[in-house]
Amino acid sequence: MRCPECVREERDEQRTLQRATRVAHGAPRTAAGRRMRAFFAQPTPVTTSILVVTVLVGIAQVLPGDLSSWLLWYFPYSLAEPWRFVTWALVHASPLHLAFNMLVLFMVGPAIEQRIGKLPFLAAYVVSAIGAAVAIAWLQPATPVVGASGAIYALFGMAIGMQRMLGRVQPVLLIIVGINLAITFLFGNISWSAHVGGLVVGLALGFGIGLADRRMRSPRAPWIVIAAVAAALAALFALRVATLL
Repeated sequence: MRCPECVREERDEQRTLQRATRVAHGAPRTAAGRRMRAFFAQPTPVTTSILVVTVLVGIAQVLPGDLSSWLLWYFPYSLAEPWRFVTWALVHASPLHLAFNMLVLFMVGPAIEQRIGKLPFLAAYVVSAIGAAVAIAWLQPATPVVGASGAIYALFGMAIGMQRMLGRVQPVLLIIVGINLAITFLFGNISWSAHVGGLVVGLALGFGIGLADRRMRSPRAPWIVIAAVAAALAALFALRVATLL
């Protein structure tokens, strides 16, 4: 009969060997690492992450302090505080504003993320927020703006563009976009420039990615289009700044 201590030692050695084998094959070393890998192995972890972070920032807005003023988009502050190009998509004017944007993100984001990939989707979302900010800089430069609406409208544009390049656009998508654009112009206190700018950027991304994917059939196709749109936005913003010098 083997002694209990020998059994424990052998079991510990086997566990150590198994752990070393997993690490050698690229497996996470810790339980937290394994949970993180499992999370990102899901079909749409980026959409989920954006939603969670945005909601957490929305909750933080009710705490003491003026978080919105530090994160909102305001063109005159943009050169000295460049984080505003992106962070304005995390703060919202009201719980209803936040809830609507996150609902659309939940409905539209997963299909696009699964279509173009996790990291390209994250890059496209960030570029979309930046693009809507650039549109505001041209069309409503003195207006402070909050909300993910610019990036959300870009997702609408991406969905339309990719559906058109890969087949037929769903009529219900066009109806939803049309209704939301009508609301944008019928009601006050809504940044029409952010919505229109985001939609245009999204259309450029969607049509560009759809066309590049159809011709190249390569994982690099989305990155090429995203980089091209980002470069165009940088040039437009530089031109806007130059007009004020």
